[in-house]
Amino acid sequence: MSGTPTRLFVGGAWVDAVDGAVMAVDDPATGEILAHVADAGPKDARLAEEAAVQAQREWARTAPRARSEILRRAYEIVLERTDALARLMTSEMGKPLAEARGEVAYAAEFFRWFSEEAVRIDGGHGVLPDGRHRMLLSRRPVGPCLLITPWNFPLAMGARKIGPAIAAGCTTVLKPAPQTPLSGLALAAVLEEAGLPDGVLNVVTTSRAGEVCEPLLRGGQIRKLSFTGSTAVGRLLLAQCADTVVRTSMELGGNAPFVVFDDADLDAAVDGAMVAKMRNMGEACTAANRFFVHRSVAGEFADRLARRMGALVVGPGTGDGVDVGPLIDAAGRAKVEELVADAVERGARVLVGGHTPEGPGCFYPPTVLTDVSPESRLMGTEIFGPVAAVLAFDDEDEVVRRANDTPWGLVGYVFTEGLDRAMRVSERLEVGMVGLNTGLVSNPAAPFGGVKQSGLGREGGRVGIEEFLEYQYVALPTG
Repeated sequence: MSGTPTRLFVGGAWVDAVDGAVMAVDDPATGEILAHVADAGPKDARLAEEAAVQAQREWARTAPRARSEILRRAYEIVLERTDALARLMTSEMGKPLAEARGEVAYAAEFFRWFSEEAVRIDGGHGVLPDGRHRMLLSRRPVGPCLLITPWNFPLAMGARKIGPAIAAGCTTVLKPAPQTPLSGLALAAVLEEAGLPDGVLNVVTTSRAGEVCEPLLRGGQIRKLSFTGSTAVGRLLLAQCADTVVRTSMELGGNAPFVVFDDADLDAAVDGAMVAKMRNMGEACTAANRFFVHRSVAGEFADRLARRMGALVVGPGTGDGVDVGPLIDAAGRAKVEELVADAVERGARVLVGGHTPEGPGCFYPPTVLTDVSPESRLMGTEIFGPVAAVLAFDDEDEVVRRANDTPWGLVGYVFTEGLDRAMRVSERLEVGMVGLNTGLVSNPAAPFGGVKQSGLGREGGRVGIEEFLEYQYVALPTG
């Protein structure tokens, strides 16, 4: 990992943790240590917070065009370093290089998108209904932000949060996931080179998330939290935000239904299933978990999906021709093993996969299960692995009810050739996003987020910057 930053980034300087602590970053394909990075504690977090607070006033006054140009330069630098950033990401979290390169492009697009949004922040003016006052509306940055990113898309999720914060005029403290700190530090190096002023972005890598984040959220100086991660952790953070009424946006867990009707184009449905299930080895909040297929085509769909998934090449993400890399760590693989074992004990049939390979690394083979019991644990759990559970249904009302029978509501997928059915079922699904005859919904130009316990607010699209802005209303007498 030569040339990759491994120290904290605070106030525009690369520094060691105050207590000198470091933590190891492992390669999930081999179990070997890639690097040691600074392991921040509460004192480091306070220093990062103070740097953000001190930089906030001046950064908020910076011209929108100046903020825009910094983000545009960051976009260009990220693209120039596609190969190096992709290899870094593959090394620390395992995804195949082809997918990592795709994520680099995806991350860069957030910088480009929000560079364009930075110059479109507007307000409003009008006469109030009583005619006695004029209303002047202006937008201003919410203030210093804490950004907490996950390990599964470490570069893209960093850019998706940093981009709108910078565009809105907010300063930030970024806490990357401990499994993938190198990608977060690499983003900081990109923005430093792009000309971002000292203190606008601060990065604290840590294995002590609770010790680092809770004091910031309860301290009163952080005014915004943007978090991507599990629903369980999201609930905990919401409680910590309550003391000082920190504004929050959260992208939490998912349990996506994938619905295939009897009139669907099965070729398109299988293609969509491969994307919705196998993107990032299934380690995505948007991953299809529950495949509801009309009984008349369920067997054929499952067989086709099993052939496609069984043909995928599993191995280290850096290998030639590899389609499926390792899962993030041993705990992640053990969870998948337990969910599959539970489903099999309850009567599920394994069409392909289902057995952990021998040897080093956190690998698990692409797996298709059929005849899955509704009581199986994987029906109510975010799998976060390459496992597709196929269940048959008989009619539209039944499948909508089963699809909605979950506390989560991030995304759903619907495959049908009928326009009326397509729109009707999409509207009935209790989700924030629908993939209609497609297995991919993520796009920087679209609002990303869910309902129910899948989160609060939206990221990306024209509304993404709204999460980092406040309104101020001024009343002016008309007389």
